[in-house]
Amino acid sequence: MTQPFELPSFYVPHPARLNPHLEEARTHSTAWAREMGMLEGSGIWNQADLEAHDYGLLCAYTHPDASAEALSLVTDWYVWVFFFDDHFLEIYKRTNDREGGKAYLDRLPLFMPADPSTPTPEPTNPVEAGLADLWRRTVPTMGEDWRIRFAESTRNLLNESLWELANINAGRIANPVEYIEMRRKVGGAPWSAGLIEYAANAEVPQEVSGSRPLRVLMDAFSDGVHLRNDIFSYQREVEDEGELSNGILVLETFLGCSTQEAAEAVNDLLTSRLQQFENTVFTELPPLFAETGLDPAGCAKVLAYVKGLQDWQSGGHEWHMRSSRYMNDGGAAAKAAESNWWDPYAIGGVGTSALDVLRPGPGRTFPGGLGELGSLSGAFGINTLDGTPGSPGGVDPAVRRARSHSHVPFQRVGPSRLPEFKLPFSVDLSRHLDTSRRNTLAWAEKMGMLEAQPGLPHSDIWTAEKVADYDFPLCSAGIHPDATADQLDLTSAWLTWGTYGDDYYPVVFGRSRDLAGAKLLTARFSEFMPVDGGPAPEPVNALERGLADLWERTAGPMAADARRKFRTAVEDMVESWVWELDNQAQHRIPDPVDYVEMRRKTFGSDLTMSLCRLAHDQSVPPEIYESGPMRSLENAAADYACMMNDLFSYQKEVEYEGEVHNAVLVVQNFFNCDYPAAVRIVDDLMHSRVQQFQHVAQNEFPVLYDDFELGPEGRALLDGYVKELENWLAGILIWHRGCKRYTEDDLKRHFGREELPAGPAVAEAAALGPKGLGTSGARVAVAAAPAGGGVGAGVPVGVPAGVGVGVGVAEAAPRRGLVPSGPVGFGTAGARAPFTAAGPAGPAGPAASAGPTVPGVPGVPGVPGVPGGAVGTAG
Repeated sequence: MTQPFELPSFYVPHPARLNPHLEEARTHSTAWAREMGMLEGSGIWNQADLEAHDYGLLCAYTHPDASAEALSLVTDWYVWVFFFDDHFLEIYKRTNDREGGKAYLDRLPLFMPADPSTPTPEPTNPVEAGLADLWRRTVPTMGEDWRIRFAESTRNLLNESLWELANINAGRIANPVEYIEMRRKVGGAPWSAGLIEYAANAEVPQEVSGSRPLRVLMDAFSDGVHLRNDIFSYQREVEDEGELSNGILVLETFLGCSTQEAAEAVNDLLTSRLQQFENTVFTELPPLFAETGLDPAGCAKVLAYVKGLQDWQSGGHEWHMRSSRYMNDGGAAAKAAESNWWDPYAIGGVGTSALDVLRPGPGRTFPGGLGELGSLSGAFGINTLDGTPGSPGGVDPAVRRARSHSHVPFQRVGPSRLPEFKLPFSVDLSRHLDTSRRNTLAWAEKMGMLEAQPGLPHSDIWTAEKVADYDFPLCSAGIHPDATADQLDLTSAWLTWGTYGDDYYPVVFGRSRDLAGAKLLTARFSEFMPVDGGPAPEPVNALERGLADLWERTAGPMAADARRKFRTAVEDMVESWVWELDNQAQHRIPDPVDYVEMRRKTFGSDLTMSLCRLAHDQSVPPEIYESGPMRSLENAAADYACMMNDLFSYQKEVEYEGEVHNAVLVVQNFFNCDYPAAVRIVDDLMHSRVQQFQHVAQNEFPVLYDDFELGPEGRALLDGYVKELENWLAGILIWHRGCKRYTEDDLKRHFGREELPAGPAVAEAAALGPKGLGTSGARVAVAAAPAGGGVGAGVPVGVPAGVGVGVGVAEAAPRRGLVPSGPVGFGTAGARAPFTAAGPAGPAGPAASAGPTVPGVPGVPGVPGVPGGAVGTAG
């Protein structure tokens, strides 16, 4: 059969290793599958099928250090999960039998009791028999926290098969964000991560198992596993099985590009997720260990788990290249595998893949110009920053890594470009709006938000004029049009407090890189939200004073469980502000998936939505709020609102604040495209999210009501919640259009503008930041753009005009008086290797600075093995 596309060149930063107990696992798993009834007579597999799939080889590659006993057990688990997938396909997917599929899935959790001594029912099919046996053999050796997490991931894996079945029935292809979220559940990689803990004897300590770094590691691992599988399985799933849940098909549909171009885009996203994994290991785990006081044994367990995830990625890739189950003939990936470029003398281990910039490797090229978009660039109207389409083969991993750190801050971008917001919802404003405007301004002044905070220079970030211009009651009046006067004041005050904190953190803590101070303040917030109604400490600043007041007014009438949920929503938001500071300190544009998920928190989406949900708790089962349709509905609404804000705030954040957290900028960085193209992509994604919102409300909620056997009261309440979210979206759009926070005139009034001189004087004016040993990375000198702006504007001093260096379209010089972002501290110079980029004509541009070169290797000065003009400036 002809392949629908050529396999891309994969980023596989660590070599695959083979477990020596492979043959024992193969023999055992075949006997076990026959004993469970999965082979002859099952109607699904025979022994030849099982041998051809070779799950023993998969597990031997993905668990290279497991004992013989552990490898056999893990292999049995994989035989079971793949049999379940094929069994569900034949019996329920091919027949579109959702009702039968639901009944089938509802029984399976009975074979995974949290207490291992709980009796289980008699199995009625091979899937039930296999699960009962595996659970009995596995869980006694693991702790309670692991059992709870693994049972949940197994249930997700099983239950979300209904989502795939529902999409097949509806003939519906998911949008990219929806797909990534749901694929984690139905794809099973979180489930695989649980088995890694078992096989590697690396059970993650409970103290950190729920933390952001561990969650991001599992999510990045999961996305890497699933996206890789989508590339290899496209032919089987889409062309043979009629499957609609495949990442390549999702991007083909969303971007309107060819299969080959979509495959390259999926591979680029796979690379980005793996590099997110690496970044998390080195920038988030060490602080986590210190802040939680995790003992050395616990730290070793986490690092063994990280190594297990790393082994799984490399081993899973090798298995996909060899298994008859997948498309793996030819292409750059096959050529790379055949030549086996691994050097036994090279530096290896967790995180050393950053050195891939020094390794040419087969199938890996450094196209001219900063971050070539690859074959995607000409497919759907997207140009690279030099105005030319890229070459086939996607973005080289080293280029992608460098590009995420190469953005030049404070570039002139001009007024924010706004698409036509085709939001199908409208809302009337509250009649208490004018009164709330007066009360909210008085409240902000009373809390101390209009004055400098004690002992903190430059903390006088707001004035009465700004608060009046920002007009938070206008947003509240749309979000809650039927609110009483007191309720509207309360909502307006929450919006005021949240936005004040969002403005305060980057100014007070970001410019000074005072992450410790930010974390200290963030940790204190919880003390002002006592669940038991106890006393709070004396507030010492406006944020603490405002939170104490709001908590007393909001949480007073709540039950203890409702208070706990609401406090978690507030904590998630304020902790996300620290995440932004961490990225800003690294001068790193976030990975697209990590950005979308964290943006919901920084925007405070869950906090404002939870105010609506609290009234429902008595009438609606709490499990409904954890269900797939409900999370899908809320996330779709949140993403639309967050991206809307990013479109309006682009000039404010990129030009005036030097921010890296903006969806448009993230898209520019990922696709290496210009500002208008990024706006089009964000706009398309927004509208796909609001269409998903409508689809869930109209098609998935009625099924959800039936599944939970909701009565008329519960159904009416949740229908009302959908309407509240529609008001939430409409109110936020009304506010963005009506407030005075985002237009160029507003920004000039609120920020002021100091014109920078042209020419060499810019270097001195812009060379700002900390002084002393190891701090030079914070002092990025930037030059004025050529007249008229455009590509290459705002380049570092020493780079000739016309050399593309970063993301964004600049119109003039960066602003004076703001500290450029970049890595700071002793030993950070390694992050500031000199890079060059191609000019508009395509060939490599001149080097950014003179310096020694490696003898016999033409390339970037001082960086061996990197062809000249390969990548853009890095800090």
